[in-house]
Amino acid sequence: MSDTHTATDKKRDLTKGSIPKTMLLFALPTLGSSALQSLNGSINAVWVGRFLGEEALAATANGNILMFIMISFVFGFGMAATILIGQAMGSRNEVLIKRTMGTALGSIIPISVLVSAGGWIFAPMLLDLLGTPPSAFDLALTYLRMIFIAMPVTLTFTLMMMALRGTGDSTTPLWFIIISVVIDLVLTPTLILGLGPFPEWGIFGSAVATAAANAIALIGMIITLYWRGSVLTLSMPELRFLRADREILKSMFSKGLPMGLQMIVISSAALTMLSLINREGVQTTAAYSATQQLWTYVQMPAMALSAAASAMVAQNIGADQWSRVAGITRWGLIFNVVLTGTMIGVLTAFDSTILGFFLGSDSPAVPIGRHIQLMATWGFVFFGIAQVFFGTMRANGYVIWPLIVMVISMYPVRLGFAFGLYPVLGTDALWLSFPAGMVATAVMGGGLYLHGGWRKGKNLSAEEAAQRSEGYRAQVGTCSSCRDMAPTTSWKHLPSLRIADLRHKLQSID
Repeated sequence: MSDTHTATDKKRDLTKGSIPKTMLLFALPTLGSSALQSLNGSINAVWVGRFLGEEALAATANGNILMFIMISFVFGFGMAATILIGQAMGSRNEVLIKRTMGTALGSIIPISVLVSAGGWIFAPMLLDLLGTPPSAFDLALTYLRMIFIAMPVTLTFTLMMMALRGTGDSTTPLWFIIISVVIDLVLTPTLILGLGPFPEWGIFGSAVATAAANAIALIGMIITLYWRGSVLTLSMPELRFLRADREILKSMFSKGLPMGLQMIVISSAALTMLSLINREGVQTTAAYSATQQLWTYVQMPAMALSAAASAMVAQNIGADQWSRVAGITRWGLIFNVVLTGTMIGVLTAFDSTILGFFLGSDSPAVPIGRHIQLMATWGFVFFGIAQVFFGTMRANGYVIWPLIVMVISMYPVRLGFAFGLYPVLGTDALWLSFPAGMVATAVMGGGLYLHGGWRKGKNLSAEEAAQRSEGYRAQVGTCSSCRDMAPTTSWKHLPSLRIADLRHKLQSID
């Protein structure tokens, strides 16, 4: 593989060194990125609610539900690309990294443009399907159409951040999320209220601010990656990689769709639970909404550690360092218990004060929120355990059974618990159904990790991809134009690779 990247390329080799140190260095910036994005969303909601009213806030909520669904699908697609990039990093195959990145960009950009156009046209129909309140419909339509206009930028920005994490670089995405959040925080009130020379655009200004912030951050990220000579960048001759490689694209969709569907399963179950909670009255719903704000932050360590485990395991599988995989999983579980457990402890100690921030210290919903928090929040320790297991397994393309586990946990277990035990436990059945589902997910996830076939599965090996995509290889000392890349099948004739190929075939027969 060519090793021509500059010294400023921030990609990190996740196949060497101390596992706990490497995991923390990777996971903490990812955790910071998630916290900043959530905090930004909370602050923007405050601006919209205070200056534009409840109807505008309801409008953004309806638009954001659809946005979450779209991000869920690109999350799965991006995770599949991250896995392939991580495996290629581990095997030191720079050409495969570029082909994977080119295929991902060459696919997601035209798809997002089509979604953007379709979303503009069908936005009124989508809002009708959501049952958007009539008083918020016009505002929601304006907001949603701006979201769809910005879709190509938003999804490309998300994809590139995930690809960077696949190379072992979680710091660069953090810096550009900081840039995006700062710009958004300044532009949102400016464009909502029309401060200074800027127009007063109301809710349209809120959507424009987010779109502009993402666009500026994306442009800055691209410039930075080219300045560094990142392995993810494509030179002029390499732009041909934007034409999707059929085998890589097939692997991305076959692995990415189940991961995206996991997010959809979680959100659909949450909507069903919300319909049950709404029956308990406005104070209970308000208390639950405030508790959800706390849960947003409680689950962040689990998601960051899951991403870290996935990237690290993918690189180590690519480097054929299976001996490190168990250690990565073990440390992910340890850090999850420590970090998530600490956050739960802090919330439990100060829950009245924190809930009062959202509800008002004298609100009768505060005691209800405290009860919900005590009954349910402890389950996120098990949520984190499951996410670490899933992150490890999906690094080798094992995604179907984790999806099945999520469906079972969300529907027969969580919703079954809530519906079935409500006559006995009352509202406590609703709150206990959350940890019940999380414990079930962790137990089944652990069973898959220990006894599932994820170690035998494979995503797309470097040799297979090289053979199926014209057999390109990079010679030592490859120039940036890649002109000295020539078709080859010489790897097939190396004795060690013939033996490895035979071993893979024997394993597939078993």
